[in-house]
Amino acid sequence: MTVQKLTTQILQKKSFLCVGLDVDLEKMPAHLLQEEDPIFAFAKAIIDATHDLCVAYKPNTAFFEAYGVTGWIALEKTIKYLNENYPDHFTIADAKRGDIGNTSTRYAKAFYEDLNFDSVTIAPYMGKDSVEPFLAFENKFAILLALTSNQGAFDFQTKLIDGKPLYQEVLKTTSQYKNSDRLMYVVGATKAEYLKEIREIVPNAFLLVPGVGAQGGSLEEVVKYGKNDQIGLLVNSSRGIIYASKEKDFADAARAKAMELQQQMESLL
Repeated sequence: MTVQKLTTQILQKKSFLCVGLDVDLEKMPAHLLQEEDPIFAFAKAIIDATHDLCVAYKPNTAFFEAYGVTGWIALEKTIKYLNENYPDHFTIADAKRGDIGNTSTRYAKAFYEDLNFDSVTIAPYMGKDSVEPFLAFENKFAILLALTSNQGAFDFQTKLIDGKPLYQEVLKTTSQYKNSDRLMYVVGATKAEYLKEIREIVPNAFLLVPGVGAQGGSLEEVVKYGKNDQIGLLVNSSRGIIYASKEKDFADAARAKAMELQQQMESLL
């Protein structure tokens, strides 16, 4: 995957939708629990129902890891299914990893090489030597937590450091790292009013934007303040799409919700 390929997909599909795969056995339709691998069965059905409406998928690894070896096997099957059947889609391991040196390299190898994800979300708190190992892999991307959509973001991310919010310092500093052209950033849709300033600091980077839908973020504001000349946006929706129904029509319901967002995106583009 390259930025050019991702942008081409966005323009062709008139969509910058990313579908989040937060697969929870307690929330999925009961009939799937009879499947040999209900986690994969659910993820596969959602993917098959929405692939033409989105350009990216984001499995949240916690929802797989919570089930131990069984969940990890389901994650392996999910990413393999995506890569074999829908290779034009950008894949994100939402793992929020963060450590230094060889440990970061091992995390990177696990997601980039073993599982063959295109990208992985990471935390920048430990600085340069925790981020650059993820940037050493050609045609792979690290998606850095910059300004997140949760309420607790205000605990640290907007605190002033020498008169500037900490998240702005994160953006400025990391944009100088080696291979920083392989960096993308997480910016929550509930913080859309900050996007104009963020774009001034990282005008060319892709932004992964969660928080539209269940968390109340405005798609219109995200596009107004966050879009660049190459679109540069991936707007994620998880619960609002994949749990649109708990009945046997869950995949059709998910498709309807995804189509609703895609049509909004088309009109905004």
